[in-house]
Amino acid sequence: MELPTQTFRVTRADLIRYAGASGDFNPIHWNDRTATKVGLPGVIAHGMFTMALVGRALAAWAGAPDAVVDFNVRFSRPVVVPDDDQGTEIEVSAVLKETTEEGLARLDVTATCLGEKVLSQARATVRAPR
Repeated sequence: MELPTQTFRVTRADLIRYAGASGDFNPIHWNDRTATKVGLPGVIAHGMFTMALVGRALAAWAGAPDAVVDFNVRFSRPVVVPDDDQGTEIEVSAVLKETTEEGLARLDVTATCLGEKVLSQARATVRAPR
């Protein structure tokens, strides 16, 4: 069973707000010159910000933030965020792999940006909505 895809827009303003909240002011997350100097295609979103958006999707599917029991990912590709008002979009989808007798749902999660997977081995366990 596939869960409905959720789409999150990410702009440079989001990255600045996340930097302030997380304390991660690495210039690769806000300065094109620095990002390209270290070999990136441009400013990239914080990996943990990307993961947080996936966590938001999981909480929505499960019906509550505290229903997310376990959540693991590997970062496989950066999310490049252009310097414009549109930013970029991250699409999050999931497939229900199994439901346990204890009421837990195991999900395989996919997060993509511009058609490319940005996370690999993304899996979650949530308490199934009642």
